[in-house]
Amino acid sequence: MRILVSGASIAGPVLAYWLTRHGFCVTVVERAPTLRKTGGHAVDLFRPAMNISEKMGVLPRIEERATGTSRMTVHREKARRPLLVDLSKIFSATSDRHVEIMRDDLSEIYYDATRDEVEYLFGDSITAISPDGEVRFENAAPQRFDLVVGADGLHSNVRRLVFGDESRFRAFIGAHLGVLSLPNVSGLDGELLIHVGVGRTAGMYGARHLGDARALFLFRSEHELDYHHRDVLRQKELLRGAFDGMHAQVDRWLAELDRTPAFYFDSITQLRMDTWSRGRVTLVGDAGYCPGPAVGGSTTLAVVGAYVLAGELARAGGDHERAFPAYERAMAEHVLGSRAAALSAARTLIPTSHLGVRGLAHGARLISTLPPRPSRALLRLTTKSARLYKPVRRTGRTRPARGARSQTPPVAGHRITPEVIDHDDRPRQSTSRQVRGGHTVPAAKTSERKAEERTWGRTVGWYGRARSPRRWCRA
Repeated sequence: MRILVSGASIAGPVLAYWLTRHGFCVTVVERAPTLRKTGGHAVDLFRPAMNISEKMGVLPRIEERATGTSRMTVHREKARRPLLVDLSKIFSATSDRHVEIMRDDLSEIYYDATRDEVEYLFGDSITAISPDGEVRFENAAPQRFDLVVGADGLHSNVRRLVFGDESRFRAFIGAHLGVLSLPNVSGLDGELLIHVGVGRTAGMYGARHLGDARALFLFRSEHELDYHHRDVLRQKELLRGAFDGMHAQVDRWLAELDRTPAFYFDSITQLRMDTWSRGRVTLVGDAGYCPGPAVGGSTTLAVVGAYVLAGELARAGGDHERAFPAYERAMAEHVLGSRAAALSAARTLIPTSHLGVRGLAHGARLISTLPPRPSRALLRLTTKSARLYKPVRRTGRTRPARGARSQTPPVAGHRITPEVIDHDDRPRQSTSRQVRGGHTVPAAKTSERKAEERTWGRTVGWYGRARSPRRWCRA
């Protein structure tokens, strides 16, 4: 069975890895001539994505390339003294497994894990997708695929071809984002330096292995600003206007706009679609359910979505009419939770009042000084992101904590939550098996099997089982 994936950033390679492991033939097409190296910004991998990466065997490389950011210095606009914050404690209060890594580094790691088994077509793009699976490209000859997956980001080409214009699904949440590369003149290593004012936040950070630094800008606007996504000069003009006069240090960062080798600017918008699938085509990651760049944990969501989609296709024996709805039902609650977390994070990170500025600075400092349990409790009261990636107590073969639903392997419609996505994938014994949907599943559950299923990690344990190599490949 041949599957075409559009996009070779994060979701695309992760999906390709798991589809190949389940025996499908995968081709990934990418518009860029090579793997994108645009400078990029730091992204967060929380517990679910880290556990999936661990199962892929790439977690050591990810941890090796982590930014190492562990402390933050907060300057409030017009305040005299900065506040020092222990970022590592805030992250640990949010999720018991977390790593921050540059987006380009993460993309390269996932690509390296798949390039020997997956066909990559760089420098090309899809121009048409027919209902029978014929795909036309800008450069390559037309080919026929059984399924097509759009993993090509917020401004997805596949989504535009199949579902229509992006404006139908975008929901602006009141803020814009800018990122640029600049010399690390401050010598930042493991430190985030931020300036916070009413309606705007600017920060700069370095990484232990980077030769330069990144400046990040977040600012509010009542309406989405008027610019074309390829008009870089207009974007830089808007960014200068939003942060003019905030602080002399911020002005020096903005002065690098004319010299920066890498620049990114976009509105912070959510994608809200009733369905991510149509016919033989489905969407994964930001292409289908972006919760909001930089504020909604979209990288973790993309990794989980790719993993779940591959698992549902394997469970359905490649039958997309069964797999796509099951994938959407499994991801629905996680997507809704990420949207709510993004709205909460945007309100917190870009305060709307002087009181909000003080609350952000002093609240972050307080959380970083408290012991772990009180800091987690306080963070959950103030932000939805802490509840989305809340830590999980694992005690071996015991009954799940209240509210967790991990007693059985997930079936179509089983909700996928961070609590049940774990790396526990011990072999499970069964004396009786039957064929269902093109692959074997347990025919009956013994009392021992039922007891074993009352552990953490059934989601990853179930989806992660490899099928015979190229099992559903078709010449």
